[in-house]
Amino acid sequence: MEKINLVEKFKLFDSHWTPKIIGEVNDSYVKVFKAKGEFVWHRHENEDEFFLVVKGQLHIKLKDEEVVLNEGDMFIVPKGVDHLPYAPEEAYVVLFEPKEVLNTGNVTSEKSVKKLEWI
Repeated sequence: MEKINLVEKFKLFDSHWTPKIIGEVNDSYVKVFKAKGEFVWHRHENEDEFFLVVKGQLHIKLKDEEVVLNEGDMFIVPKGVDHLPYAPEEAYVVLFEPKEVLNTGNVTSEKSVKKLEWI
């Protein structure tokens, strides 16, 4: 058991859209990532995706709406729902996802991270 400081974890990397693992909860990883610009349209067929904005603002485009998350806001994208996260300015985000989940879900792109790094 160890205490984790999110501020310190975000200082350890500069890249955008590259989730880093900071912990485990049952069969899921707790991940952090920095967002800036657009990600990719994708969905997770069998998993919900939990987003919590720590710093900045994250937008999540859905088929018929757009959700804007400010600092302290969280949102859960249900499994099977197409979504496109983007951040006009840099944002810091925490994710909870099952361990086997690919960050780009059903899509493979240059933003896919197949081997996650622990920090």
